[in-house]
Amino acid sequence: MLGLDSLPPYVLYEGNDGGGLKFIRGQLLDDSARYLMRTCHPPITVPAWMVMFTGRSPGELGLYGFRHRRPGSFESYVVTSQDVKESAIWDDLGRKGVRFGLFGVPPTYPPKPVNGFMVTDFNTPGPHRPYTFPPWLKNELESSVGAPVFDVVYRTEDRDAAMKDVLEMVRNHLRTVDYLARSKAWDAFIYVEIGVDRAHHAFWKYFDRRHPRYTYHERWSAAIPMVYSEIDSWLERAMKGYLKDSIVVIVSDHGTKPMVGAFAINQWLEEQGYLRLRERPRTPGQDLTADMIDWGHTLVWAWGGYYSRFFFNIKGREPHGIIGREELESLVKQVKQDVARIRGPGGEPWRNEAYEPLEIYPVARGDAPDLTVYLDDLNWRPIGTVGWPSNYMDRNDKGPDDSMHDWLGVLTVYDPEGTVSRGDMGVIDITKVRGLLEELIMQRR
Repeated sequence: MLGLDSLPPYVLYEGNDGGGLKFIRGQLLDDSARYLMRTCHPPITVPAWMVMFTGRSPGELGLYGFRHRRPGSFESYVVTSQDVKESAIWDDLGRKGVRFGLFGVPPTYPPKPVNGFMVTDFNTPGPHRPYTFPPWLKNELESSVGAPVFDVVYRTEDRDAAMKDVLEMVRNHLRTVDYLARSKAWDAFIYVEIGVDRAHHAFWKYFDRRHPRYTYHERWSAAIPMVYSEIDSWLERAMKGYLKDSIVVIVSDHGTKPMVGAFAINQWLEEQGYLRLRERPRTPGQDLTADMIDWGHTLVWAWGGYYSRFFFNIKGREPHGIIGREELESLVKQVKQDVARIRGPGGEPWRNEAYEPLEIYPVARGDAPDLTVYLDDLNWRPIGTVGWPSNYMDRNDKGPDDSMHDWLGVLTVYDPEGTVSRGDMGVIDITKVRGLLEELIMQRR
């Protein structure tokens, strides 16, 4: 299973790959079952991959993003494998004797025992920390192919460096996966390549002609096709060699689309009277901190990102809470109505959505936000910083990033024995992918 983080139908099915997926698009797709993969709420790497491999919703997993807010505080923590309590496909089928190889699946750091072997994901702090199961595999990899590169800086003005680093990371991953696939025993191998996502975020406006700020650049416009080509060439070699008789699944966790602009969500909350600051921000783009907020007059504050998370200042839960439980229902309703009325910089209508946890999840375990908010169907990025001269900007506030996530990813299944139907198979929900994978694995047992 080749996981290409954030690969959209626009690239794989509509042919907008810049020539980078010659083998996959030119040979593999015609003989494959092809699905549109509908991702989860929120459409982001964590929790999406683990939703896929457990078959559980983010609410059931208690995973709502890369980081979570510690209840009753302004502090956050990064989600790790220790926060995943539900069994993944490799746990359940591993107990039935299926041997798994895992590389780069988020979030698998720190590593846990598996019937097979594991190299952890991009949230691994670095090669100085344990990143394999079994533990001795770490030394073997470092002496045979070198330590894995887990992630790179991609939100940087030095795009030449970003391009070089992303390509080197992908090549590093391919060498490691090649070594593991050739030298270890396995029945199912899951490899997630985060480098595709990093290339998209760093170079999408130089690649996607639909982008409102599309710019052709002699080097940077080639960055994404080059990443695609590295993976495509590796897969072609592997399928002529050690993957010759294998079922091959290509899947993404969500899609990618242009970022039209950014919207200062906490500034909007302040304008609406939901948030009050003690003093004006000293500089544009200042992070919102707890000591900046007048808690005695603040009802709601927010985090930014590809989506926004709203937190309500509730009595008994927050240190300086002012919202009574009896007031909460009507306040939430009012905030949702106000979010729905946010319009674009020219007054154009937006498709905005604000969800309470139980509106989108059967249960909501762990540290769920009070509202999950999407602006203009994910075309606009909500940013949490303050001090901007306008709520509307054409750039991200945390460094260059010109793409947004999208609701539809891809899933293709190639079976050399021909037991899987070919052609377009409609839409598959991300929570149903695990069942499909189990069926494919067990039919080969």
